[in-house]
Amino acid sequence: MTKILSFLALVASCALLAQAEPPSPADERARLIAAAREIMAAQTYCALVTIDETGRPQVRTMNPFPPEEDMAVWFATNTRSRKVREMRRDPRVALYYSDHKNAIGYVQITGHAVLVDDQQEILKRKRAYWDQAFPGLKNLVLIKVVPERLDVLNYKAGLQADPETWRTPPIELGAAPTAAPRP
Repeated sequence: MTKILSFLALVASCALLAQAEPPSPADERARLIAAAREIMAAQTYCALVTIDETGRPQVRTMNPFPPEEDMAVWFATNTRSRKVREMRRDPRVALYYSDHKNAIGYVQITGHAVLVDDQQEILKRKRAYWDQAFPGLKNLVLIKVVPERLDVLNYKAGLQADPETWRTPPIELGAAPTAAPRP
């Protein structure tokens, strides 16, 4: 009798799940962003990809600030660096966070970089190691990556790639800038 009751309970649960409405677009968006934040928060570093003068991608490791509410990500770097030169020429960038150690997944953010040299903003975000890396905060510029698209693969959250195309679930976050890249 217990087996029959357990079986009937299972069948009833499956029937209720089958009738459940799919999540709203807003709920699905919130779920994807939460899954992305989980991976991003667990990482100290991420990869920043810029485009050089020949059109080739250039990748380097960066130490980001946590993403803001709108998923914008900030970094600090040297004003004389190659990445700054590349972003002035072409502000399109990508960020890549991964948790391969724990096999949880990855996040890619594509967007555009904005170089910020406002001293109040720099002081607001100041990290202790900057005193040594940027004495007197000279040659320091902040990079704000304004996100346009987010792709996330998070096995823990049940977000997996399409089985045929391997495309990860995307979110369109904003429009690309309309202004031409700065010279």
